[in-house]
Amino acid sequence: MKASSRRCPICGKAADPKARWSPFCGKRCRTQDLANWSTGTYSIPGPVTEADEHLDPYFAPPEGAPDD
Repeated sequence: MKASSRRCPICGKAADPKARWSPFCGKRCRTQDLANWSTGTYSIPGPVTEADEHLDPYFAPPEGAPDD
């Protein structure tokens, strides 16, 4: 039986599925993945809600909207 080989989703190098950094090949790629999520490079698509708009620092409420 052939052992399954996995590739790191960041750099494409071989990654051991039993290793500490799995599914990444090492700490550097794991950290890069986290940075991609935190900077918005990755996102999960979905409808924008009013609550999401308030998280945007450039969001300006419409004229005449009550202040919170």
